[in-house]
Amino acid sequence: MNDAVQPGQQRTLERGDLDRLIEALLKRGYAVIGPVVRDGAIVHEPIKGTADLPEGWSDEQEAATYRLQRHGGPALFDFTVGPSSWKRFLLPPRVQLSRAREDGQSAEMNEGAEPCPPFAFFGVRSCELHAIAIQDRVFLGGAIQDPVYRERREGAFIVVVQCGRAGRTCFCASMSTGPRASAGFDLAVTEIVEDGRHYFVAESGSARGAELLAVLPQHPSSTAEIGAAERATARALEQMGRRLETKGLPELLAASHEHPRWEDVARRCLTCGNCTMVCPTCFCTTVEDHLELGGATAERVRRWDSCFTSEFSFIHGGSVRHSGRARYRQWLTHKLGTWHQQFGTSGCVGCGRCITWCPAAIDLTEEVSALSKSGRGKERDGGIT
Repeated sequence: MNDAVQPGQQRTLERGDLDRLIEALLKRGYAVIGPVVRDGAIVHEPIKGTADLPEGWSDEQEAATYRLQRHGGPALFDFTVGPSSWKRFLLPPRVQLSRAREDGQSAEMNEGAEPCPPFAFFGVRSCELHAIAIQDRVFLGGAIQDPVYRERREGAFIVVVQCGRAGRTCFCASMSTGPRASAGFDLAVTEIVEDGRHYFVAESGSARGAELLAVLPQHPSSTAEIGAAERATARALEQMGRRLETKGLPELLAASHEHPRWEDVARRCLTCGNCTMVCPTCFCTTVEDHLELGGATAERVRRWDSCFTSEFSFIHGGSVRHSGRARYRQWLTHKLGTWHQQFGTSGCVGCGRCITWCPAAIDLTEEVSALSKSGRGKERDGGIT
């Protein structure tokens, strides 16, 4: 047992002690979820130790491009963000809301999703941490809270990994969401591989994070170790691949409703919804009822949906947004503009996933730049087309 650790104190863990951290989380009953290599990408799955992590892997990202690269080094977190986000665990893609069964003699009705063990998210990046905070405001910030999200979020233990590199599609610096997290986590670690050493500078951000860190083999971080951690995140800041000008952006989008750029992007956009599926903050869902052919069992499920589908805006008389132009405009204007009015913040954290995973290579930052450079466009003249 080490001396008590206070939140905010920086302590150093050696590479081999990271397994003890994961083991301690497992012993406390957490389902530990971390990054793993699967199907040519780095995704989030249950892990049991550092052997499951992507040691020696990095990624190359650009518009419509994602490739894993094997460099064979000892680093465990030498990559940026992959196609899956932590949203998948807090807001599951499919949730059974209710199920009814009738066998001819009796009927039963079950409501609510199946309970799950508390999650420990291991390897959260700063942009993703901000995305979780945004969804907290959406699902927990109002008078009516989402019970599925609340159950999964309240018990979650968050271990952040500070970014030591940035990708070509990253622009978290523009959104003030990274590359370094300063609050909102239980533990944060910075990976350092230099001068023949492999270690992690750890910082606790909560009482339970400090308690967990205190039972691990660690020592107070030296000035040199803290300096190495600071240089790592400074390096990521310098490598930022994209930039987005956010000053006056909601006003720009509001004034650009009829801008011809929307037609240009509509000719390229496939309205596939990839950008909304990989986005860590998009939260659109729909509800469906399913009945077995025999009629004995029926269920109601909630599943992810997208504002890019024609059915999403369907009301009596037809779809409100029947064109790709209207759907892309709605997505971008909401994400970067009217989200401020609804939730007091932007809906974008600069992770770059929508750029990487758009098959048409549509770049959000490029579209905003085009709107800005060609003027604010015509004022809205009413109607949605």
